[in-house]
Amino acid sequence: MFFRDIIGQDLIKERMIQSVQTGEIPHAQLITGKEGVGKYALALALARYLNCTKRSESDACGVCPSCVKVSKLIHPDIHFAFPIVTDSKKGKFVCDDYLPEWRKFVLNDAYFTYQQWLRYLGETNKQAIIYCGESEQILHKLNLKPFESDYKTLIIWLPEKMNIECANKLLKIIEEPPEKTFLLLISEQPDGILSTIQSRSQRINVKAILPEKMEIALQSRFSLAESDAHAVAHIAAGSMTQAKEVVEQSAENSYLLERFVLLMRGAYSVGVIRDPAKKSVGLRNLKEWSEELAKYGRERQKAFFAYCQHMLRENFVMNQKQPQLNYLTPGEDAFSSRFHIFVSEKNIVGLMNEFGLAEAHISQNVNPKMVFFDLALKTIVWLLQNNAE
Repeated sequence: MFFRDIIGQDLIKERMIQSVQTGEIPHAQLITGKEGVGKYALALALARYLNCTKRSESDACGVCPSCVKVSKLIHPDIHFAFPIVTDSKKGKFVCDDYLPEWRKFVLNDAYFTYQQWLRYLGETNKQAIIYCGESEQILHKLNLKPFESDYKTLIIWLPEKMNIECANKLLKIIEEPPEKTFLLLISEQPDGILSTIQSRSQRINVKAILPEKMEIALQSRFSLAESDAHAVAHIAAGSMTQAKEVVEQSAENSYLLERFVLLMRGAYSVGVIRDPAKKSVGLRNLKEWSEELAKYGRERQKAFFAYCQHMLRENFVMNQKQPQLNYLTPGEDAFSSRFHIFVSEKNIVGLMNEFGLAEAHISQNVNPKMVFFDLALKTIVWLLQNNAE
């Protein structure tokens, strides 16, 4: 990844380049922002530029031995830490055990998400974290002398996923790293990081990609027509990963929409049906819906709740009749064009609270069958509340 490959973020790129040229590089940088804005791409480009032996005023050369190694993510002085799922059967306990997979994953596209990493590992039913044992690996690597470069760089993706013991063990080296050692922490939930780590790092807030920059990238990468690129850029709201999902219409997004539609249609039908026999059938269908979702892993369940809250917000906004404020895919828009009238001031707060509470319960390991069925019943009540005088 070069600076020239990063979509937008011109001010941050200029600041990073200048810091290398002046030698005033913060030893610990906390690069924050939502998914898909280019945080990891910026970190990789900075690490490449820092180690390049023939760098220009604006970017790395791409041909020196250092750049060749960075292009394959095998530079001996650039280290990586990222959430993993330990596997005792395969003897995988630390990030280095997953380096082959990580290299392939990142080299495929530097714009990626936590869920995509889990799917790549085939571990969607588990939670990936940075375990305590990783701290020993990191301390060992950073206390060694550089092998080929003048610098050592550690890129930690999602430090908010660090085990608390691991985070505490890294405090000292984050505050006082060895000479010419730099730590780049890439975070999407910085409030989940120890405040002592936050205070020891210089924060860089990466904003959403500007629509005009996104449109150019979409036309180049996916050969989209100008009008299509404009529509996708609007829906993506500054996230390249979201834009790719819209373009590719991923099976996971289709699944989430289908489950959301089943819940809303099923809950409303049960609420308005007066025939006891039909109402019983409707409740049984909701119970089956609950049992199906209960089978999936916790991270996927949490992703579903987040998606539902997104859809509820979008349907509430749709009532304001300002389409420029809506961010929906064509499939989502087709359903919402009929459903949005059932989400209003009377029930939006209640619905959002119920879905937020359900997500919290899943995080706390509450029985998922109970959580989903209870949510379905409460959804019935809140949808009917919209019709109440």
